[in-house]
Amino acid sequence: MIQQTLVLIKPDGVQRGLIGEIIKRLEQRGLKIVGMKMVHVDKSFAEKHYTEDIEKRHGKKVRDYLIDYVSHDPIIAMVIQGSSAIEVVRKIVGTTYPGESPIGTIRGDFAHVSKARAKEKNQGRNLVHASANEEDAKKELALWFSVDEIHDYKLSAEEHLI
Repeated sequence: MIQQTLVLIKPDGVQRGLIGEIIKRLEQRGLKIVGMKMVHVDKSFAEKHYTEDIEKRHGKKVRDYLIDYVSHDPIIAMVIQGSSAIEVVRKIVGTTYPGESPIGTIRGDFAHVSKARAKEKNQGRNLVHASANEEDAKKELALWFSVDEIHDYKLSAEEHLI
């Protein structure tokens, strides 16, 4: 099934010069970027992305940190499309806590903070955000991209990859 999902390269990924590497890993798997922009979001917008559901699951302190962090510096927002894109992107990205992410994933290769350290220092610096499921992807894509910012085109290798 062809899906679209949201990927954000967070401020730490931008600041560390990993934009190209992250995009490369997505494209190497046959995924297609159908929307992309660099944005500097304000706290009000970040609150719409990191909803109160985050606060219920992880606490107010975590939500406040995430809102402050993503509104601090520019991020790259992308619409990624492909066969089972949500699941594939989540595998490429790795688990939420970099210290638990396998080597070979974006988080496993470029970050190493353990879950305990992240909670102790209140750090959510895990390079990227990827939609968790189809419902989240639809909500997040509608928040971050207008219809005219998403483009349809064929990759030359698409017949072999999808």
